[in-house]
Amino acid sequence: MTTEITSLHNPRVKDALKLEKRGERERRRLTLVEGVREVSRALAAGIVPVEAFVCPELVETESMRAAVTHLERLDAGRRCHLFQVTPDVFAKLAIREASGGVILVIPYLDTSLAHLPQPANACYAVIDRPEKPGNVGAILRTADAAGVDGVIVCGGTDLHNPNVVRASLGTLFTVPVAEAPADEAIAWLQGRGVRIVATTPDATARYTAVDMTGPVAVAMGSEAEGLSNAWLAAADERVVIPMFGQADSLNLATATALLLYEVVRQRGR
Repeated sequence: MTTEITSLHNPRVKDALKLEKRGERERRRLTLVEGVREVSRALAAGIVPVEAFVCPELVETESMRAAVTHLERLDAGRRCHLFQVTPDVFAKLAIREASGGVILVIPYLDTSLAHLPQPANACYAVIDRPEKPGNVGAILRTADAAGVDGVIVCGGTDLHNPNVVRASLGTLFTVPVAEAPADEAIAWLQGRGVRIVATTPDATARYTAVDMTGPVAVAMGSEAEGLSNAWLAAADERVVIPMFGQADSLNLATATALLLYEVVRQRGR
C-alpha cells in the first residue's frame, strides 16, 4: 500500500539522502536512480527497487506514467515499498530539476567478472582508475552505442555513484559492467584469449594501425596518471592517439570513444 510522505524530515527521506555518500551506498549496497530515461531503463532491465518515491504532480510523460503503474504493481505484490511525496519532499531528494517525478532506490548490480558475456569475438572496454563519475557514465553510453560486450572498471569511481547513473542516461542497466582489481581483470582476459590493447602517449603505433578485429580489450587510463604499470606490462599492443595541439591529454570519455569506434570500423559493423 502506497505511503504518503509530506515532511522533509521523514526518516525514509533522510535514509535515501544518505545514499549520496559512497560509504553509505557500499554499506547498504543500495543506490539512487532518477531521471526519465534512467528510471525507465532500470525498470525495463527487470530491476526491482527496494523503495520508490513518486510525486504525482511531476509525473508528466507517458513513460513515467507507465513506470508508476509498474511500481504500483510491485508495491501491491509487496516487492517494493512505494512512497507518494509532495513536490517539496521530491525537490529535496532530487539532485537535478528534471527528474520526471520518480526516484528509485535499487540494490547493487552484479558487477562480478563472471557476469560478463563471453562471445567468440568479444570486445571489452577497460577503464583503469577513472576519477570522474561523468566520464564513466559517458563511456557507458558510448559502449552501449558501439555494441561493446562489457565494461570493466578497475578502481577509482564506483559504478553505483548516482552521477554515473545520470551521465550514462541509464545505459548502466543495458551494458554488462564489472568491477575488479587490475590483476584479476588481466588474468580473466588473458585466460579467455582476449588481446589487451593499451593506450599510452609513449607508444609509437597509432590506434588505427593495430588489428582489433579479433577478441580485444581496449584499456584506458585516468587522465591524471594514465594506465598503471600492471596494464602496460600485460598489453599485447600499445597504441597512441596522435595529438597536434598544446593539450597533453584528451578527455577520458572522448579517447575511449575513439578507440571503441575504431573497433567498430575495423569490424565493419
